[in-house]
Amino acid sequence: MLSPRPGGERGPRKPARGDAEALSPKGEERSFAPADEAALETPGPGAGGWEPLSIESFIRLPDTELKVDAPAREASLEPAAAKRALVVIPALNEAPIIEKVIARILDDDHLVDPLVLVADGGSTDGTREIVRDIAIHDRRVRLVDNPGRLQSAGMNQAVRALAGDRPWVVRVDAHADYPRNYVSTLVSEALRTGAASVVVSMDTVGEDWFQRAVAAAQNSVLGTGGSAHRLASEGQWVDHGHHALFRRESYEAIGGYDESFSHNEDAELDLRLAKQGGRIWLTDKLRIGYHPRNTPGALARQYFNYGKGRARTVLKHHTALKIRQAVPLAIAPAVASLLLAPFFWAFAIPALLWACAAIGFGLVLGVRQRDSAAAFAGPAAMIMHLAWSAGFWVQLVRGEPLPKIVPPARGA
Repeated sequence: MLSPRPGGERGPRKPARGDAEALSPKGEERSFAPADEAALETPGPGAGGWEPLSIESFIRLPDTELKVDAPAREASLEPAAAKRALVVIPALNEAPIIEKVIARILDDDHLVDPLVLVADGGSTDGTREIVRDIAIHDRRVRLVDNPGRLQSAGMNQAVRALAGDRPWVVRVDAHADYPRNYVSTLVSEALRTGAASVVVSMDTVGEDWFQRAVAAAQNSVLGTGGSAHRLASEGQWVDHGHHALFRRESYEAIGGYDESFSHNEDAELDLRLAKQGGRIWLTDKLRIGYHPRNTPGALARQYFNYGKGRARTVLKHHTALKIRQAVPLAIAPAVASLLLAPFFWAFAIPALLWACAAIGFGLVLGVRQRDSAAAFAGPAAMIMHLAWSAGFWVQLVRGEPLPKIVPPARGA
């Protein structure tokens, strides 16, 4: 249970009459028009309180051009009001960690009237009950249904339900470690830079032997190709990073996440944000820890889906890949060419060169880090490279049409 309560009170906690254990607007289609927060806090019928209801809604990029980088609205607000944030935690079966994540986010000396919304995708492991119990005793925490189950849908659902007049939307992923004062630091960085979005650097943290090998790969150029949000050591303007904070008006202006994307939804959103004039700031004030998949099969599935997601983004926006993204595309064809090696040995050369380079790089990492697990970063990276490349080519060859996203009527 979270303690102390807001205001510094300690001891047994009793439910307040105005507390709601879960909140979700009723079933008609809604746009991002904010709900009346005071009305949502009114207790529901019955001793059990509110039961979450569902919203089904679709979004798309608006046709009108809109500059989303100017912080004029925040400048017109009182200093305290300008720092109010909606924190969204998309969750699905996160019972072992959800209370810890919520507590860590609320462990912030400078939070101003925070609202933490857990967008649950239908958990069956007790996650919902844990959040309900927290919400009964802490009015800063709410539960909302996420019938779409995906993180992208959960974010949109939460913003539709309770963004209200809060200028900031913060995305928190359950499987990450966050530093103290995380949210308030993000808000301060956004106010200082005028950015439409603030992203953070990420360090992969391994616990078991396989995860440590994956972490060594992902924390190096071998696994990430040198992406800024993995390797950058100072704040800078970027075109993509690990999502952390959005200016709410910017998020709403571009329609939020594309809910048809199960992977790469963050990079796809960043493309739309940039097209409408929004700038993305990679802060050097914060770093988060990420826990990787703990089996080769799970890692391969993850990166296969990443590759498919990137291909869908390319198809949707007709964008070119960066060099660090284009190089892995050769891996799947190189491995496939091994089938022809029995007929002509030269077909094996590309795959052998790749394997030798990856394994050799991993051995160097192991020596530098003095970690036997890190020495196997090469095979871990090979899993990521091959799966990503295969996923990209499968999506590209399949060429399935992108679904048409139809926006709801404003204020419906």
